[in-house]
Amino acid sequence: MSQVLMPKATAVWLIENTALTFDQISDFCGLHSLEVQSIADGEASIGMVGYDPITNGQLTKEEIDRCGADPEARLQLAETNIPRPKIRTKGPRYTPVTRRQDRPDAIAWLVKNFPELSDGQISKLVGTTKPTINGVRDRTHWNINNIKPRDPVALGLVAREDLTAAIEKAKRAAERAEKRENKERKESSAQIEAVEIENTDTVSLTSSGPKISNKNIALTESEETENTSSENSDNPFAALGQLLPQKKETETKDPSEEQ
Repeated sequence: MSQVLMPKATAVWLIENTALTFDQISDFCGLHSLEVQSIADGEASIGMVGYDPITNGQLTKEEIDRCGADPEARLQLAETNIPRPKIRTKGPRYTPVTRRQDRPDAIAWLVKNFPELSDGQISKLVGTTKPTINGVRDRTHWNINNIKPRDPVALGLVAREDLTAAIEKAKRAAERAEKRENKERKESSAQIEAVEIENTDTVSLTSSGPKISNKNIALTESEETENTSSENSDNPFAALGQLLPQKKETETKDPSEEQ
């Protein structure tokens, strides 16, 4: 629902001129029910003049009567061409003029004690610009000789809760970055080791050829002897050949040599 114009003054008028419940008024005006009750009891917004939502087009008489008859009903803004106030989005923090001269001191304190804070975080906390932060960090600021690091909380430039939240966020970001770097370093080292192992295997395969040892030669000769003996044992005529006398080879002479 859109924001109501002058919510507290509207609540004062509704309390004084209608029979609506505190919950209905608080829901319509965007206030807490206890705050509406304190306004009704005269403990808050004392002397505030009520703001009529009917004359300014925020409500109609029929809508008030409808919700007055039903305590569970909720008021609805009337459609109008009057521009509604816009909710301010998050942006640079506003710094009073009297305290703007203390911002360089606060920047120096943050840069010195919490280097993990980014320039964007410091600019949001203190309400300054990145060139000013870089000038203080690099000691190129025009008034660097007079800058003294001072706590921005003590100077009233930032709340302690906001500073603590920003520091915790920066630490978490630094831890994530460190884990990411360690992971990348491990992956790169593993890849380098794998490449080195592959290169070593390739060199060993190309340099070393098949080597025949004396033991292998002896085994081969013994296998051949065993094969020969087994063949002789299987052949029945091998024993007869050993018993019969071997014929002497007659030398043939060439007739031309005898003459």
